[in-house]
Amino acid sequence: MAALCRGRHRWKRTNCLYVLTRNLTKYDYDLVVIGGGSGGLSCSKEAQLGQKVAVLDYVEPSVKTKWGLGGTCVNVGCIPKKLMHQAALLGTAVKDAKKYGWQISGPVSHDATMAEAIQNHVRSLNWGHRVQLQDRKVKYLNIKGSLLDEHTVKGLTKAGKEILTAKNIVIATGGRPKYPTNIPGAMEHGITSDDIFWLKKSPGKVALECAGFLTGIGLDTTVMVRSIALRGFDQQIAGLVTDYMETYGTKFAWKCAPKRVDKLSSGALQVTWTDTQTGSEHKDTYDSVLWAVRAPETKALGLDKVGMQLNNETGKIVLGADESTSVPNIYAFGDIGEGCPELTPTAIKAGKLLARRLAGQSTELMNYDNVPTTVFTPLEYGCVGLSEEEAEKRHGKDGIEVYHAFYKPLEFTVAERDASQCYIKVVCERAGDQRILGLHFTGPNAGEVTQGFAMGFCGATYSHLLQTVGIHPTCAEEVVKINITKRSGLDATVTGC
Repeated sequence: MAALCRGRHRWKRTNCLYVLTRNLTKYDYDLVVIGGGSGGLSCSKEAQLGQKVAVLDYVEPSVKTKWGLGGTCVNVGCIPKKLMHQAALLGTAVKDAKKYGWQISGPVSHDATMAEAIQNHVRSLNWGHRVQLQDRKVKYLNIKGSLLDEHTVKGLTKAGKEILTAKNIVIATGGRPKYPTNIPGAMEHGITSDDIFWLKKSPGKVALECAGFLTGIGLDTTVMVRSIALRGFDQQIAGLVTDYMETYGTKFAWKCAPKRVDKLSSGALQVTWTDTQTGSEHKDTYDSVLWAVRAPETKALGLDKVGMQLNNETGKIVLGADESTSVPNIYAFGDIGEGCPELTPTAIKAGKLLARRLAGQSTELMNYDNVPTTVFTPLEYGCVGLSEEEAEKRHGKDGIEVYHAFYKPLEFTVAERDASQCYIKVVCERAGDQRILGLHFTGPNAGEVTQGFAMGFCGATYSHLLQTVGIHPTCAEEVVKINITKRSGLDATVTGC
């Protein structure tokens, strides 16, 4: 996909005498990482290769949420999302079970039970990350950090300011949900994807992955789409995903833009919206309104003070191929990096590789091409490589060949489930040995399926296996993280990212 590629930048460095002087300076730490999410943690834990490392983690949680160590993925992202997706799949499985002779009686009221179970698991992961940092002698500081210069971070604690100096600084603060402040009532009456995972009771009606699992657990859900669904993905596949969701029970309001949100005397929320094609205005009422908008978490970092170059349109940090910023000794990666895929495993791998380079252990750069991913909608969609649109754009319509097939999963047969959207597409170069440019798969366990084929885009040696980016959270991602041999006799139990 186009978003997975980025250019290289050359930054103007300071004069050699100044650099030499700074290199002789004694710092508090070899490395300070700002951000305790998956990428920041992987970077800080990897950087303990003979270095003194600190990680600053404090996050301003949404009003309705509580955060522990682990960032978006653990607290309000991949993990709770996949668990709620699993809850929805189990609901479908219960219906399917009747076709196999199981007798299931009565509805199950599970909102509170599900929420508590998921939140308890999240807390266990928060604690696990704290233990791992302690075991690896990484200093954990629950403070909010901002930049003073290329070697200095200011931390805000309850007791006041704390100044930290480091040879190198890494920014890995990721992204956060954003309210559309131009829409009256959006912040006062709406919630974000952060909030949905911490609600103690059913949210009622709420907006593609969130909408899917909310429909799956029995909630009447409508998605308002301004233009297209799954922007950046193969649009034929995006259409199959939304078609399946509509047959699944999710409602879509296409080509509409919310204008304002008002709370009625009944407690319901009235959304005024405009048809983007006709300009006509409409009003509908809902129990909850969820804003699925994200922005990079960069505002409080003091980037302007150090003169860091940003993309003015996205607010993201402009990076070199080695994750360097325009400021010497400061690096960044993950969701805040311009051109970086907004994916947990990408940040984890980029963080590890950066830590090794800064420690002088490696020169390997992160490869952002052919990164696999999965959308955990009711009909899962996994892909790696180029969409058909992007392949056609790069190679021309006559330069590609698309092999495709609709198929019916065995699991759908006895249960008599509609499989008309289960589809496989392989996009290839038309000439020569027809090198594969992209693979797309919709169906059960799409993440597990795509993860294996992703390795084929890199090769099949062990070295290439380690270069493959995982899809998170799946069981298959563990394959690309294997680094312990039987011969070593070490404990092969997976303990974290």
